[in-house]
Amino acid sequence: MQSPGHRFRDVEHHLLLAENDSNDSSSSEADMAERVWFIRDGCGMVCAIMTWLLVVYADLVVTFVMLLPSKDFWYSVINGILFNCLAVLALSSHLRTMLTDPGAVPKGNATKEYMDNLQLKPGEVIYKCPKCRSIKPERAHHCSICKRCIRKMDHHCPWVNNCVGEKNQRFFVLFTMYIALISAHALILCGFQFFSCVQGQWTECSDFSPPVTVILMIILFLEGFLFLTFTAVMFGTQIQSICNDETEIERLKSEKPTWERRLRWEGMKSVFGGQPSLLWINPFAGFQIRRLLQRAKKGGPEFSV
Repeated sequence: MQSPGHRFRDVEHHLLLAENDSNDSSSSEADMAERVWFIRDGCGMVCAIMTWLLVVYADLVVTFVMLLPSKDFWYSVINGILFNCLAVLALSSHLRTMLTDPGAVPKGNATKEYMDNLQLKPGEVIYKCPKCRSIKPERAHHCSICKRCIRKMDHHCPWVNNCVGEKNQRFFVLFTMYIALISAHALILCGFQFFSCVQGQWTECSDFSPPVTVILMIILFLEGFLFLTFTAVMFGTQIQSICNDETEIERLKSEKPTWERRLRWEGMKSVFGGQPSLLWINPFAGFQIRRLLQRAKKGGPEFSV
């Protein structure tokens, strides 16, 4: 374990590294940006598939059990459009989180040539990750699942099969927000459907038999309640971390900030980009299909980390 003084010297030099990193490793970063990012982790892929299946299940129950049998046309249309729009936004945010490079440090850049290019002064210290053989910038942490050092790593989330870091935290926040909204909407619809079925004595409230309707609604209610609780807490935690400019790892380790903090709105603007606008809640912002297809053709090691 490093002493506090030694750690301070590491952080002090990381500032120098950050200034030279854009010049000396630009080719490595550009090469990484041209490849699709996907983590081949069994547990993460299962959790990601489960997330999609649960959202699809909720959409099917809401559509075919609650809305289509309803006699109120506008009630069905408005709620159907709203629920499906939230589902598309939630799954799109999930994909952007899963397939976006969270801020991985180029693997194996701790070479003699790279060190010489840094033009270090005598006595200056940098920190080298022994696992991925990379020079670790300030606020970067190694993820044992991604097998990479991640800039501003908050945590590794199996539900999105990726780390949440500097470059994809925005999409993760949107994912938790839209899942919380769609869960709340599903719970509200469950409540209205239950009272409608009780008043109609379970005869005309659904095209399914009463036992099947009850089972489907109970499963949806439990799913909505659990997802709402989990994602609402996660959303609040992420917003707090952004406003305090402190990742979850830094908070758990009680690391003292040696960087210039961007608090509140400055932190929000640094994560979501620019002034507050509708682009902040748009998971499609900056998405280019042609570029994605080009990356998929190139493949490369980032596709099979």
